[in-house]
Amino acid sequence: MAGNLRDRLQRIQLVKHNNTPVQNREQVVLEGWSNAGYMTLRREISGDTFIALPKVIPESAFIVIPGINSRTLYEDLLFFDLETTGLSGGAGTIAFLAAFGRLIFMDSTEQTTRYKLCITQYLLLDYPGESGFINALLEEFRGGNCTIVSYNGKCFDSQILKTRCLMNGLIPPEYRHADLLFPARRLWKRLLPDCSQATIETAVLSIDRTGDIPGSMAPDIWFSFLKNGDAAPLLGICEHNRRDISGLASIFQIMTNIAHNPAAALDAVYFDIETLSLRWHEITRRKKQHLPDSAHDTETDMRLWETGCKLLRLAAENGVPLGGHRAALQYAFVLLKTGKYDEGRDRLFRLVHHISPLVQVASLRALAIDSERRLRNAAEALKLTVHALGLLPPDSSLRNEFEHRKERLIKKLENKK
Repeated sequence: MAGNLRDRLQRIQLVKHNNTPVQNREQVVLEGWSNAGYMTLRREISGDTFIALPKVIPESAFIVIPGINSRTLYEDLLFFDLETTGLSGGAGTIAFLAAFGRLIFMDSTEQTTRYKLCITQYLLLDYPGESGFINALLEEFRGGNCTIVSYNGKCFDSQILKTRCLMNGLIPPEYRHADLLFPARRLWKRLLPDCSQATIETAVLSIDRTGDIPGSMAPDIWFSFLKNGDAAPLLGICEHNRRDISGLASIFQIMTNIAHNPAAALDAVYFDIETLSLRWHEITRRKKQHLPDSAHDTETDMRLWETGCKLLRLAAENGVPLGGHRAALQYAFVLLKTGKYDEGRDRLFRLVHHISPLVQVASLRALAIDSERRLRNAAEALKLTVHALGLLPPDSSLRNEFEHRKERLIKKLENKK
């Protein structure tokens, strides 16, 4: 888009002045849309999108989807997406189209509940109606304890909404926010060329978005509508916006299923089990360390920690093509710490032959520590330490630690003679 926003608006106004005036914005009528305020239209879509979810949000949801926890209700979720006049934010960027999606209860079985996704959209027809448009959006946030679900919304959509509220003298809404971009990166960053919503939908969920107008075209299409009044391309962007909400709900569905039962979810959709297992273990390990003073349900925390250990093992044994060596190493550490010494040492010795020198050194270090402290076998600990030193480059920051351990072990063996 050439020039800044002010220049573009001036050109649009000049075209309106020099040519036949376009239809009065207050009189624009679009099929299926109703008036929602000054220069603002609204429509509700209750399509055939059904979302099957665990009966309640899993207790492990916070691990997979930050911002969501077991106290969250599905009915309080508000899927949210904006289309704007710019793609980089800033005070000159405004929102002209917004979509909200809600889950409406349909029926349930013993294990799952089925919801229908109902979508509400708001369309701004021209700049003078922005205040009414924003007021209409704010009504969607009122009257409930909602949790916003978005895709890159924390960095973009919510910031645009806040800025436009302030520019119009309105108080921005308060809400909890779950941005699915960040968990998507953990689950698929190493598997896909990028983690855009469109890529996740097509590559992971097999959603067909053939014929969809790219969101990057939204600004130009809206500016063209202001200039010539042609609403057909604008309705294409409205359909893109609706699809974004539907896809967002589908991504939330698969993430919730992963949180509910990661092993079972792995059979249905491929994701980075290693990265998830490491995150799951680290979060639950920290909670487990503080169990005596924790106000949380210790039984739940222990159960989540045990699940994290199982995930490490699953990732260690099924990490192909990503390797799985980080999870394998961490799982071996867990085995040693929980008293399963033989299995832990066996896994570490196997990792000593790994292709990565860093994995080899980490395994040798753990074996050397266990040999010295638990087995009281200084000779074996020294052998393992020397082996690790042979793998380290001269400028490695780890050399001092291993050199110190080597000297101490040599002195210990000499004192025994």
